[in-house]
Amino acid sequence: MPVKIPAALPAAKILTSENIFIMDDQRASHQDIRPLKIAILNLMPAKEVTETQLLRLLGNTPLQIEITLLTMASHKSANTSAEYLNMFYRTFESVKDQKFDGLVITGAPVEHLSFEQVDYWNELSEILEWSKTHVYSTLYICWGAQAALYYFYSIDKQLLDSKVFGIFEHRVLNPVHKLVRGFDDTFRAPHSRHTAIRREDIEKFSDLEILAESDEAGVFLVASRDGRSIFITGHAEYDADTLAKEYQRDLARGLSISIPHDYFPDNSPEKLPPVSWRAHANLLFVNWLNYFVYQETPFDIAAIN
Repeated sequence: MPVKIPAALPAAKILTSENIFIMDDQRASHQDIRPLKIAILNLMPAKEVTETQLLRLLGNTPLQIEITLLTMASHKSANTSAEYLNMFYRTFESVKDQKFDGLVITGAPVEHLSFEQVDYWNELSEILEWSKTHVYSTLYICWGAQAALYYFYSIDKQLLDSKVFGIFEHRVLNPVHKLVRGFDDTFRAPHSRHTAIRREDIEKFSDLEILAESDEAGVFLVASRDGRSIFITGHAEYDADTLAKEYQRDLARGLSISIPHDYFPDNSPEKLPPVSWRAHANLLFVNWLNYFVYQETPFDIAAIN
């Protein structure tokens, strides 16, 4: 079943070429079904890229999903034009009276700042508070996960001695949990961050459960006991070349950057890296949508509280 997005959104052409089922408003209006309402708060600079990555995963389910793209009114994007944002994005102010089955909050390249130093922190805090009563389940990614853990639990991120950058192996800690249903005992996933959340800080809270971790990259997947908050410290949504582009970008800027861990064949940046995390990325999003959104959210979306 399809993901419902504007026909003119650039991601639509890419997803159609990949045989991912998308639907515009006209076609969706003829289906007698309530679509899941999913909002994406896109904090990443390259918004078109992130949109496509997330929509590719959200569209790989038997569910009809209506997408609302959100941007921060308190932040001026340096990488995405105001025209593009005005055409495809909405602000929190314009949707705060609505309710959503699910919400995705992306990462953001601001981890060098304390949370309170981020120029949109007050607005993000308002969204996080609003989500408790207006969203059934929220998926937080990378810095988005760190921000939510800080806001809700006062768990602060910790600066690392070196960047966690590359593809890392993780192990599933609770294989009967619905979020990791179908996962192999070990799986691979991308990371790209200078900070981390410590296991011992999460373990202080009985309503949080660590579901997957890596010896090298640390905690990867955390869920609240009620399933309404899912925290991912890495980037399961990344494309094959995303880390390569980050590596080349940092080299061009003259930054000190190591070759991504276990990424390029033979550690050669000239060789195209194979994707070894796609299956589990799809399964993670499918499980979230199925077990924590579709099967749990009330049919009358107004009943979410």
